[in-house]
Amino acid sequence: MKCVDTIARIRREHFVRGKTIKEIARELHVSRNTVRKVLRSGATAFEYEREVQPLPKLGPWRDDLDQLLTENEGRAAREQLTLIRIFEALRALGYEGGYDAVRRYARGLQRERSSSSAAFVPLSFDPGEAYQFDWSHEIVLINGVTTTVKVAHVRLCHSRMLFVRAYPRESQEMVFDAHDRAFAFFKGTCTRGIYDNMKTAVETILVGRQRAYNRRFLQMCSHYLIEPVACTPASGWEKGQVENQVGLVRERFFTPRVRAKSYEELNAWLLDQAIAYAKAHRHPEFADRTVWEAFEAERPSFVPYAGRFDGFHAVPASVSKTCLVRFDNNKYSVAASAIGRPVEIRAYADRIELRQDGRIVGDHSRCFGRGQTVFDPWHYVPVLARKPGALRNGAPFKDWVLPAGLEKVRRKLASVEDGDRQMVAILAAVLSDGLPSVEAACAETLREGVCSADVVLNILARRRDPAPPVTIMTPEALRLAVEPTADCARYDTLRRAV
Repeated sequence: MKCVDTIARIRREHFVRGKTIKEIARELHVSRNTVRKVLRSGATAFEYEREVQPLPKLGPWRDDLDQLLTENEGRAAREQLTLIRIFEALRALGYEGGYDAVRRYARGLQRERSSSSAAFVPLSFDPGEAYQFDWSHEIVLINGVTTTVKVAHVRLCHSRMLFVRAYPRESQEMVFDAHDRAFAFFKGTCTRGIYDNMKTAVETILVGRQRAYNRRFLQMCSHYLIEPVACTPASGWEKGQVENQVGLVRERFFTPRVRAKSYEELNAWLLDQAIAYAKAHRHPEFADRTVWEAFEAERPSFVPYAGRFDGFHAVPASVSKTCLVRFDNNKYSVAASAIGRPVEIRAYADRIELRQDGRIVGDHSRCFGRGQTVFDPWHYVPVLARKPGALRNGAPFKDWVLPAGLEKVRRKLASVEDGDRQMVAILAAVLSDGLPSVEAACAETLREGVCSADVVLNILARRRDPAPPVTIMTPEALRLAVEPTADCARYDTLRRAV
């Protein structure tokens, strides 16, 4: 088929210069039928597309290839074969053709089955109307160890302001903490929250948009005055802003791989990066302002920040005879008085709180490893009253850092025969008198150069119940009517007499 420049020249020679078909065919070295076709059709370009592809090698194997492709589509996404693998399977059946024919046929079949391309409607949100929430998994180096962290993403739909924070888990208490920190940073909340159907929020997917939400998740939404909205399953475009934010944050914040000493340092750095990005980039809809400026303008439309939500995940647990409770593959100590009855574990994002009958019997920083045991030595002090020898070899007391005064007394008593028993008596006094009082009593004992539990306990008792001041009063019957006057001359007279 002739090129468009040849077609254009044919049209100019005939319609502008008035040449005949015979003259044009002779000058341009084309056939008269070609010249007639160009002039009569009025077209400026001609394209040819083969209607029927002969496929001489693939034709006999078309049914087998269709079966292989159909079976492949029925598999799960992770188990689907590539076209190379399908080509190899077809070759095993006896096909002798090339891979390109198989690839072209498969692509054409795919285009036929997808009758229409997916189309979307652009969305617009009012200030303070909605935010979107999602998780992503990123790889970082924390304290020199390669770690996969779970990153919580919050995106304001109107101003496009972003908030990201890294956690070791995607559990419910992490969801609560991420929301609280995001709303505290925004200084307010939106009226709607858009989520996918994560298990920490949605328990059951019902018909249409109806969802059975988690009870604790609904409590959080009620606290912040949020209406939760769950997307249709496998429809990420319904929260497309935060989906795009995941890719943006991964590209700009986590590439190259981030190095940090702790989660606190990593999250402080992520917050700085989010603010810097918002101040440096233009809003996609408001070209005259940055994302940060749009966020500042949106703030008055927020629902006021309601304060921190008590976001914990509660589970019951039993206490072992060694005053330990197991949670999340780790063990935490509780007060010795809690043995024999169940406790409630309240797991927060960064700490573990143990309660029994409404009373706190343990509070620890949370561990995210496996097989770790977290002790609070003060939980075992009442047990030492019966077994003072455990002070030397007890696991909770290994590397126990005491205040300076108590530590000096402990070292001095280590060389005494009954030093363990005396030290246990001093430690037991902390439970009744408080650590500052016992520390002051130990300091006073050391200043006097005496190191004994009896002295320390005596000082504490005198400070606890001070004796009333002694006042000397003369009874009226013994009071002298005439008080004697001093006369030193009488003393000199007695000396001369001697």
